[in-house]
Amino acid sequence: MTAHALRGDLESTALYDLPGPNALRRHFLYGIVSTVVILGLLAWILYLLFDTHQFTAAKWRPFAYEGIQDLLLKGLGNTLKAFAYASVLSLVLGAVLATGRLSVHRPVRWLATLCVEFFRAMPVLVMIFFIFVALKVQPLPALVAGLTLYNGSVLAEVFRTGINAVERGQREAAYALGMRKTQVMTFVLAPQAVRAMLPTIISQLVVALKDTSLGFLITYEEFLHAGKLIASNLDYDLPFIPVVLIISPIYIGMCMLLSWFATWVARRERRSPKTGAVEVAPAEPGPVLPGR
Repeated sequence: MTAHALRGDLESTALYDLPGPNALRRHFLYGIVSTVVILGLLAWILYLLFDTHQFTAAKWRPFAYEGIQDLLLKGLGNTLKAFAYASVLSLVLGAVLATGRLSVHRPVRWLATLCVEFFRAMPVLVMIFFIFVALKVQPLPALVAGLTLYNGSVLAEVFRTGINAVERGQREAAYALGMRKTQVMTFVLAPQAVRAMLPTIISQLVVALKDTSLGFLITYEEFLHAGKLIASNLDYDLPFIPVVLIISPIYIGMCMLLSWFATWVARRERRSPKTGAVEVAPAEPGPVLPGR
């Protein structure tokens, strides 16, 4: 057995003992029972869908029309537009608030802390409705503003924590070299912190993407709003379930894509850096010292 395999066996048994024959049989039985239960649940759901006539041609006919397809594509485009605006502005607001919380000036630090705690504790839907109804802002800016205030305040804490997590010696060494605070933050702390913060940032952007669906409550013509218009159409026998079966996988797919990207980034950051061999010049005789 090689040293690498031995190390892998030791790591796999560090927290628990390897299962014996009886445990393996129990695990196999548990797996069979779980599979049967899951398949039974799926069969029951399919039975209910067929029993309530959710797969009739009348309910699925609207998706074959070009106008319905254009409506869904327009809604998807509006969803991605709101997400793009909200994600960029959230990152900018998060960076500004994090800078304020890290400031050495007490009034600036207190003001930034107040903004972060207030907008992070406020429900997103309440902020969106307040901006839309009280301030009479158009649906898209109201949705983007609400998402930006909430996600920006959360990202501010992510940025601040990431900066503070950098080893203190890095900061002290930079100051010892005569660098100013702005230079230390820009060239020393931020590049190291971003590597550790990136998976969490992307995960928070997944939350922003899902929250764009709140736009339909303020009549913003996003993806869920388009689905609601189709589902409430009496001409197609109220195709609510077919609309859910069409829209849900698309939302889930977009969120899973961002989640997969966050997982890939986290796995990449956990890898140990590889160092290449440095070629060293051969030693040569030096000059002869006087008197030798």
